[in-house]
Amino acid sequence: MLLELRVENLLLIERAELRLAPGLNVLTGETGAGKTVLAHALDLLLGGRARGTPVRPGAAEAYVEGAFELTAALHERLAADSDELVLARRVGADGRTRAYLNGRSIAVGELRELAGGLLTFYGQHEHRRLTLSSAQLDILDGFCGPEQGARRQAFGAAYAEQRAWGARLDDLRHAAGSRERELDLLRFELAEIEAAAPDVAEAAGLRAERERLRGAEGLRAGAAAAAEALAPDGEGGACALLAAAAEVLGTAAGADPGLEALAERLRGLVFESEDLAGELRAYQEELEAAPGRLEEVEERLALLERLERKHGGTIEAVLTHAERCRGRRDELEGAETSLEEVSAELERAERRVGEQARALTAARAQAAPRLAAAVRTRLGELAMEGASFEVALERRAQRGRSGDEDVEFMIATNAGVPAGPLREIASGGELSRVMLALMGVAAETGAERGDLAGPLLVFDEVDAGIGGHTARAVGERLRALSAGHQVLCITHLPQVASLAERHFTIVKDAAARPARAQVDTLAGSEVEAELVRMLGAQAGDVAARRHARELLRAA
Repeated sequence: MLLELRVENLLLIERAELRLAPGLNVLTGETGAGKTVLAHALDLLLGGRARGTPVRPGAAEAYVEGAFELTAALHERLAADSDELVLARRVGADGRTRAYLNGRSIAVGELRELAGGLLTFYGQHEHRRLTLSSAQLDILDGFCGPEQGARRQAFGAAYAEQRAWGARLDDLRHAAGSRERELDLLRFELAEIEAAAPDVAEAAGLRAERERLRGAEGLRAGAAAAAEALAPDGEGGACALLAAAAEVLGTAAGADPGLEALAERLRGLVFESEDLAGELRAYQEELEAAPGRLEEVEERLALLERLERKHGGTIEAVLTHAERCRGRRDELEGAETSLEEVSAELERAERRVGEQARALTAARAQAAPRLAAAVRTRLGELAMEGASFEVALERRAQRGRSGDEDVEFMIATNAGVPAGPLREIASGGELSRVMLALMGVAAETGAERGDLAGPLLVFDEVDAGIGGHTARAVGERLRALSAGHQVLCITHLPQVASLAERHFTIVKDAAARPARAQVDTLAGSEVEAELVRMLGAQAGDVAARRHARELLRAA
């Protein structure tokens, strides 16, 4: 319950304090006096945006504060010794705003969350929401009871899961064509690398061999000349000379044992030179034995170097690329299995969504005629005795986030007239009464309606477009709602105002510069005088004053 509302420097209002009573509170005043300023103040407490330039000229900021009775649910968010909840909003002349909870700065989003659980605001045209199919569906689901909320939550989760699997499957199918092209390329590159079987050591050896083979003619000539010098085909040569020297020295060494070591070394040179000459001739023959070897080496190296150019510049890089290709190939080849698995998961999700959607539909089909009958009864109490009201379920062409059907409220405001959609048939005043009827049903049945979550219900001229006996019926309905909620109604109807527990009026002083509006609490004869004004009569009009007294007595 809202205990007190304070407003400072908000448009026409320099300072106002409203101490609300339990039950029905009304705010009246001349057109243009500033009633909507207080509606704006409450909207700011709800976390709404500051519209236009709301700060009173000459002031640095506007300030709105609401002191609420502390509920058990909110007690844990406050200090242990707190006995009330105070929400506040400051709006600077530069448009910047700040929000407060019991004097502590909070985010506007947190203010919105707190206030949303404390008061519900119905603006002057808020009843137009009833023309939206989504709002009508929410109302019907609320009438179905708390189990329907659990069903909608389960359906929403299943629906989101189905959409996720469907998107995953679409992605896989979209990628199928490019997957095959990529697989073909991977397989080709792997086949090319594996056929070549590159090896780091082999490549190094081949490059060395190529250099040797490219200089083969000079190598053969050098080997032949060296072999010839050591051991020519005829007589002589270094080997023969070394042998002769060894023989002479061996003979001399018999006379001097100290020379024997040198003779032994010379004999070793003879054997080494003969062996070296043989190896040189073998090397020469080897070069002459493989005339096409250079071409083979060049061809093999060309293959390896082509792979190096394609895949990183070295044999090591080629081998690394091959490993990556194998991993990617295995991944893509496994995608076919993923496609089948995702398809199976999507089928399971679709079955779950179907089950949840059928449960929602069954509950709605059962509740729709009961809601329609309850609303018809309420409409009769609101001076619409001949009206018919139906809740039609229309199956959608495609399942949506809230199920398989849309809801359409159908109404005929006069007996014998075919019913049509509420948004096409009802006038503004009739929409107001339909909304009040729905709220009365929700309050009576305990239906889960988000609009009735707050202990305080605020109506900004919800009675626009009606008068006479209908106005009295609407007032009675507002007072009935106030039995379970605190109600604040901004009204221009004396029939409604006469039923209030507490009456506030707002008066504009146009002579002030800038213009100023003042909010007063009325009591006794002041209430009677305000009702006379609302009846459109002069203060001294005896008949109007009598009518005002009758309204108050009837209340």
